[in-house]
Amino acid sequence: MPYALAIFDLDGTLADSFPWFLRTVNDIADRFGFCRVRDEDIEELRHASTREILSRLEVPLWKLPAIARHARRLKGEAASEISLFAGVEAMLRTLADNGVQLALVTSDSEANAREKLGEAAALFSHFDCAASLFGKPAKFRRVIRRAGVELGQVIAIGDEVRDIEAARSVGIACGAVCWGYAAPAALRALGPDHVFGRMDEIADAVCRHRRAD
Repeated sequence: MPYALAIFDLDGTLADSFPWFLRTVNDIADRFGFCRVRDEDIEELRHASTREILSRLEVPLWKLPAIARHARRLKGEAASEISLFAGVEAMLRTLADNGVQLALVTSDSEANAREKLGEAAALFSHFDCAASLFGKPAKFRRVIRRAGVELGQVIAIGDEVRDIEAARSVGIACGAVCWGYAAPAALRALGPDHVFGRMDEIADAVCRHRRAD
């Protein structure tokens, strides 16, 4: 069946927030009592799973909700510093023009997401935001129900290992982008349905899949 719904992650997928994260993470670490990230640690962490990252940085799991709330607040304050990747709006518009419903599932707040997306926010039919670190599967299921589509017609597109894991747990296709937080090799190792090296490849793949069906 053709893809009728594309569920996007925001940070690292549509929005170039990794530089902001690197500038901010050690302030958050000091505030919440986990290990600081050294420059020499970054590449190794980009190859690790989410659980491995939490373990290596000794992040107290019980503090995750408070950490997430604090990070969302900081991200809102820094919204003007975080731009969309080049080609995002054109890609989203191509999908919408070809009849693909667009959804956004992100750990960020809806207000922050809409501000980052700007005019492109109007292209999205569904927002389900403030996802917990491992809470995307439930949000995927909720968005799919709202969209009224079959699982085989859905693709989730993100930049982290947990995005692939979430899609697999729900039984939908997954696409991984190579310009975000996780290293491309770490994403490819999980065998996602699609790996995107350039923004324009997303619309090409989704629309080609629709025509093929």
